[in-house]
Amino acid sequence: MPAKNKFKLFIIAIASLAALLTSLQALNLIYLDPWIIAGIRWGAIFAIGVPVYKRKNLTTWILFSMIIGAEFGHDFPTAAVELKVVSQVFLRLIKTIIAPLIFGTLVVGIAGHASLKQVGRMGWKSILYFEVVTTIALFIGLVAINISKAGVGIILPPHSDAEKLSVPPPSGIAETVLHIFPENIAKSIAEGQVLQIVVFSILFAIGLALVKEPHKKNMLNFCESLTEVMFKFTNVVMMFAPFAVGAAIAYTVGHMGFGILANLFKLLATLYIALIAFTLLVMWPVALIIKLPIRRFLNAVAEPATIAFSTTSSEAALPIALENMEAFGVPRKIVAFVLPAGYSFNLTGSTLYLSLATIFVAQAAGIHLSVSEQILIVLTLMLTTKGIAGVPRASLVILMGTAAAFGLPVEPIFLILGIDELMDMARTTVNLVGNCLASTVIAKWEGEEEYSDPNNTTFT
Repeated sequence: MPAKNKFKLFIIAIASLAALLTSLQALNLIYLDPWIIAGIRWGAIFAIGVPVYKRKNLTTWILFSMIIGAEFGHDFPTAAVELKVVSQVFLRLIKTIIAPLIFGTLVVGIAGHASLKQVGRMGWKSILYFEVVTTIALFIGLVAINISKAGVGIILPPHSDAEKLSVPPPSGIAETVLHIFPENIAKSIAEGQVLQIVVFSILFAIGLALVKEPHKKNMLNFCESLTEVMFKFTNVVMMFAPFAVGAAIAYTVGHMGFGILANLFKLLATLYIALIAFTLLVMWPVALIIKLPIRRFLNAVAEPATIAFSTTSSEAALPIALENMEAFGVPRKIVAFVLPAGYSFNLTGSTLYLSLATIFVAQAAGIHLSVSEQILIVLTLMLTTKGIAGVPRASLVILMGTAAAFGLPVEPIFLILGIDELMDMARTTVNLVGNCLASTVIAKWEGEEEYSDPNNTTFT
């Protein structure tokens, strides 16, 4: 047997041994010194690390760093909690890319390559698609939690007045509409208001389209250069991604531990099953209808989805998602418009979670909600979920506001806080993949898809 195959068998054997001993120890069927089992797990990790290092592939390194981070967080929780700063540095670097990248790509896409008529056409097509799929997501979450009844029978823990959550007043339609438009673009950039940046960029691009030469050409050249520089900037920052992702996972495990999932496993499973159902019942048929080359699409979204999963921020994955979807075959003028807009209007994972979590809060508090009341909650969430992708776990703010608006107690939300990071990983990933799929839908609708791959494109 070749040495390469022998090493593969060795890796499988030691990884299986580590998993078996860990499981038996957790079930109290055997007792060994925890550090012996930890040593075996670390041995398996280092063995896996040899072929991972040889692959020289960023996505593989990121996935491997998640394994290291989980083990480090489990074995050294105190130190792991301090690693949060590493992932925060990565997120800050990514956030510096967002505004100039959106501005440059939108301006070039609208003023340089697309007619204003096409921009308006892309706008109403995108909004129509977004509203249909997010509404379906809301109702899937509603059905899932009513079937599982994950909150029924929960005994709320005691709480003190100090634990009261500060809930912002619910936003009405006027406030929601007003929030779309920036009053100060510098303030919008500083606060990470993606939707406001998009609106400013669109209006700026329309103004530029009406400007005559040579001013128009000079500004377009500047925006094209800005876009290319920010893509290269993204590549530099992404070299830091494995360290940031490993640190984020280590913090999550060290902060929560694995045992905390026991009481809330049913809620966690309900969310994951509902998101899988949404993927199979909605996203998959959409991909088949537009005749999407699914294998290439999955390759294109693999890395940004991994970033979204580990950092729980759709915004962190935006630069690489823009680059990969353009390489996949979606024209820049479309992907630069649809992806940022989708981060405000097409948060399918977050909207599904919020409908599910709101009913869970009512179930945990022993409050029965009629069908009409649940539908009203869904209609409210259709407005309040817009523009929440920029901040990790921003869904909690919306959940608290919705609970307050419908007279639900906020105490059960403390139960969700324990596993919110793991839930956020799944819903943020669905947000990201759903927006990438939306860009292909609009490209197909516009008749400008370029999915053939004569050059056998590889994705970063």
